[in-house]
Amino acid sequence: MELKLNFELVPDSCWCSNLRSNLPKAAWDVIRKKAYARANGKCMICGAPTARLEAHERWDYNDQTKVQSLKDIVAVCKPCHEVIHIGRTQLIGKEEQACRHFLNVNNCSYADYRKALGEANAKHRERSRHEWQLNVDNLNKFT
Repeated sequence: MELKLNFELVPDSCWCSNLRSNLPKAAWDVIRKKAYARANGKCMICGAPTARLEAHERWDYNDQTKVQSLKDIVAVCKPCHEVIHIGRTQLIGKEEQACRHFLNVNNCSYADYRKALGEANAKHRERSRHEWQLNVDNLNKFT
């Protein structure tokens, strides 16, 4: 089943290796505002119009070379961002709302939610067994 909205669990060694934390604030502001402009006031995942978008970094993980590469920066609504980062969402007690949003956006069942979450957690556990290198060679396409 192809999902519009999915979990993007970051390997433990990649926590805090995001652009927002590693770039000067002014540079990050340029990048995120370009993503917001591309979104034209709508979440780039669920399509919902929203007055407040959040920038989300999309990463590719090469499981052979252990390189985390920047793929895209998208503008998303808060509910989609809470699904994407479900681990944090669970910690702050908002999983039930995130689950409902996941089901609605993907037009799927609770069993589909549990299956996708189980697969994401398994991939996270495996990837967290390794140290990852950060590759942002294509950052200039977002500035």
